Amino acid sequence: MFTTKWLKLFGVFSILALVLAACGGAPATTQPTAAPAQPTTAPAPTGGGKLEIFSWWTNGGEADGLNAMFDIYKQQNPGIEIVNATVAGGAGTNAKTVLKTRLQGGQPPDSWQVHAGKELTAYVDAGQMEPLTQFFKEQGFDKVMPPKLLEQITYNGEIWSVPVNIHRSNVLWYNIKIFQENGLTPPKTIDDFFTVAEALQAKGIIPLAVGGKDKFETPHLFESVLLAVFGPDDYAKLFQPGADWSDPRVRQAAEIAKRMLEYSNSDRSSLGWADAAQLVLDGKAAMTIMGDWAHGYFISKGAKVGADYGYAAAPGNDGVFMWLSDSFGLAKGAPNPEQAKAWLALCGSREGQDAFNPKKGSIPARTDANVSLYDEYLQYSIKAFGSEKLAPSVVHGAAAPEAYMTEYGNALNVFASDLDVDAVVEALQDAAKDLK
Repeated sequence: MFTTKWLKLFGVFSILALVLAACGGAPATTQPTAAPAQPTTAPAPTGGGKLEIFSWWTNGGEADGLNAMFDIYKQQNPGIEIVNATVAGGAGTNAKTVLKTRLQGGQPPDSWQVHAGKELTAYVDAGQMEPLTQFFKEQGFDKVMPPKLLEQITYNGEIWSVPVNIHRSNVLWYNIKIFQENGLTPPKTIDDFFTVAEALQAKGIIPLAVGGKDKFETPHLFESVLLAVFGPDDYAKLFQPGADWSDPRVRQAAEIAKRMLEYSNSDRSSLGWADAAQLVLDGKAAMTIMGDWAHGYFISKGAKVGADYGYAAAPGNDGVFMWLSDSFGLAKGAPNPEQAKAWLALCGSREGQDAFNPKKGSIPARTDANVSLYDEYLQYSIKAFGSEKLAPSVVHGAAAPEAYMTEYGNALNVFASDLDVDAVVEALQDAAKDLK
């Protein structure tokens, strides 16, 4: 179990201002002094029926983790048919478009995946989600999740979704064999990255694998560059209303991102994030910068962390944990509300999270999970979340609302093709008008 010390760390970090808007060594696994009790009862639908769950989890470890939770749900709720309504596309870029159409047409799924933080506010403002404050307290989830995370799912005085995990987005994944054979070490700074990239390119190795088909990969890369250039405090301020995107450091970050993309694969627009990760696994590329769902993907392919691939903070991000959280809410007018509540109870439970997260490549949202079930990387991530500075991911819904995320993403996806620094800086300045 997580230690009492780790639980206290969550409380300390809850007062930090780093998450203004919004995936080492193993911690001890002793039982907390007073572990919060699991709820004695959970919503139990009767008489069969259906449950439609909407998500974008279709790749490797994320699909495996989702199926692990489905298996538990079926055991707990026999006779209920699960409709797995997934829409492929990393970060939900495609799924959100489909979901928007369904919600506007009055055909909601029972529950859908939504990032904790600013992303969920648009659904609340549109009257498309049911508040879950009372349900959350009845299940005891408010006692076993860190205050910072509770802040991210609270809006207008109500809790709106149940977090199932925490991800770190700013991770450098690298092929260990390539680095060993070329006498290289993972780059810690931006300057280190270009030194390593130049050495790899001279050997005919693609330094950095980048996707583009899922429409979030370059925006994802860029947020880690912004963090490296601005630092965690000023990075967080970029996503507040009235943020100054005319700051010359924005241009500096764009210039760095342009150089990084020049060391990447030329076919990036036709590859998804998982395809880019596979290039690293296959030894065709040396590195990729992606959230730790890539870890889940590698596991699903039978790869071994520490043997086939390694991990480090993205260049210039050492000591800062850029985070996001996947959660599920209850649709207003859900066709099967009791089945949906049983699903939400599972999502927030220790059993559900310990089944889901080791496969997904994420850490639990609960502070009382069984750490022994988590591998080397995930134990490192658990420790880092409790000890490093925190910064919210913009691409994955923690830092900014959906309207801004769309504009930000559009600007960076055009940039991925034309590498026009002037144009992307201007587009990002225009996008800031949607920060509310």
